[in-house]
Amino acid sequence: MFKINDYVIYNSMGVYKIIDIREEKDINDNDTEYYILKPVYGNNLTIKTPVNNTKVFMREILKKEEVLTLIKSLPEQETAWIDDDRKRSEAFKASLKTGDSEEWAKLIKTIYLEKQKKSVDGKKLMKADEDIMKIAEKNLYEEFAVALNIQPEEVVSYILEHVS
Repeated sequence: MFKINDYVIYNSMGVYKIIDIREEKDINDNDTEYYILKPVYGNNLTIKTPVNNTKVFMREILKKEEVLTLIKSLPEQETAWIDDDRKRSEAFKASLKTGDSEEWAKLIKTIYLEKQKKSVDGKKLMKADEDIMKIAEKNLYEEFAVALNIQPEEVVSYILEHVS
């Protein structure tokens, strides 16, 4: 169980801080414990979700040491571009939903490298691939930012400084 002030990844919506845990009546008039989550970056959408909710993915964010280890592993990360648009979209969406930072990093790297390759040929990525990359970047950069105590917009330069 999480505690108040813990930082969590909530689904694939980014980093949230647990600002409260309270007991309230649910729709069946049962006493239920709820996490009250507030996004660390961006909108003001407060989320209330049952503590025992198995339908949403929630995990604690990575610790600083884990982020640094992941950053160091980035150059060796395998990439796997899938030529079939439909299969690629399904695979990329599934990767996003894992909530796994390493999967997000692999996804970003895969799409980024394909984007570079296409730009050499004067082509662009499909919008669906761009959108998935943006979601993965938002989630990963927010998580890294909280763990490293920096702003999300500083994450890319931080990574570049530590992988070269």
